Parts: sequence; C-alpha cells; structure tokens
Amino acid sequence: MRLKDKVAIVTGATGGIGMATARKFAAEGARVALADLDAARVESARAELVAGGARALGICVDVTDAASVAAMVRAVEDAWGRIDCLVNNAGITLDARLVKMSEEQFDRVVDVNLKGVFLCAQAVADAMIRQGSGVILNASSVVGLYGNFGQTNYAATKAGLIGMTRTWARELGPKGIRTVVVCPGFVSTPILDSIPEAVMQKLVDKVPLGRLGRPDEIASVYAFLASDEASYINGAVIEVSGGIAM
Repeated sequence: MRLKDKVAIVTGATGGIGMATARKFAAEGARVALADLDAARVESARAELVAGGARALGICVDVTDAASVAAMVRAVEDAWGRIDCLVNNAGITLDARLVKMSEEQFDRVVDVNLKGVFLCAQAVADAMIRQGSGVILNASSVVGLYGNFGQTNYAATKAGLIGMTRTWARELGPKGIRTVVVCPGFVSTPILDSIPEAVMQKLVDKVPLGRLGRPDEIASVYAFLASDEASYINGAVIEVSGGIAM
C-alpha cells in the first residue's frame, strides 16, 4: 500500500472527488481526516470508511474561517501526531456571466476556493516544516487554465491556485514539502448538475476520450502524488482532462 500509515486531510471530503479521494487514500493505507461543513455528511462518510476497516476521523470545518481551520489541524495532530498530506479539495461554483454576476457571488467563491486553500495550507505548514516532509495538493481545474463561459469567479480562483502552488513549491520545497496542483477536466459529480444537458453534451464532444471523467480517476492521481513514488514532483501543474484542451 503506497500510503501506508501516512496521515492525510481531505477537505470537501463528503462528496464527488473528495469522497473518492478519501476512499482511495484509505485503501492505500492512509489514516484519513474527512473535513467538510455538514456534520451529518461528515459522520456518514467517516462511518463508511471505518466500516471498511480504515482509520478515519470526521471533522466539521469551515475552510473560510481561520479558527475553524486551526481547530481541524489540532484535532488531526492530537489524534495521529503528524500531517503528511493535505488535499485542498473544497470548492464551490456560483456561476453567472460577467454582466450579471453579483459582488456576493464573486466574493463567496473567492472565499471558499482561494482563501480557504490559503488558510488550510498555512495551517498545516508548521507541522510539515517540523517534520521536514509533507505534500500539499491543490485542486484547480482546466477552467483555471483556459477559462469558461459564465465562470469569472471560479476561473479566477482556479487560476490563482496555480500561482499559489508554484509559490509554495519554491518556499516550502527547501523544507522537504512538495506542493502540486491538479487540474481536472469535467468530472461526473454533482457540481455539474446545474449545466443544461445540451451544453454538457457539447463539453463531452470536445473530449477526445468521448466521456466525462470519474471521481476515482482524479483520486488515483492524488494518491500517486501523495506517495513517495512522486518524490521529485514539486510545483507541477497536472492536467487530468481526457485531452479536452488539445
């Protein structure tokens, strides 16, 4: 098992790519802290992993609140004594064209998708520096690379994560900490439910593989990047999109 006894925090862990990542990390032997906003969903996700024999911790967290994030990190350190990997997966969409987007829509997406990643990474950095090792994995998107109609706020945050990742790779690399950003394409999760069927079909038609991605396909990339097999990958921007950009 490539992640045997490693301690991982996954934010936005109760659905879609987050839950798939938690399952994959657990299957690879990691101790997994499932962090999300809804207490009932967190407990359900934790119970599922524990029932399967995993070592799992459920934590309610608001990634936009520094005190809440700090409490999450303390809980993981109290339980397991270290933090080997943070998967910054939590994210939201509030879509609108530029001329229709409200300031509240813009601010909320920036708060969760960009500030939340900053707060979580900052909170785990001290523990990883003390250990002399760690991996921070940030969830961007192909939208952050190429833009997307109606997603000014989302595209801005996902592009911002690429800049933050490359900065942290330079700052934290000398401390033994790797930082990598993953840019999934369009993956079959509830976040796509608001997209009209005709628009979705046009997206699928652009993918050379002819289909949407699956959450487990993204989770497998995260598991590799968190493992010692990826020990020389730092500051990379990894697109997992079925070739949609070609």
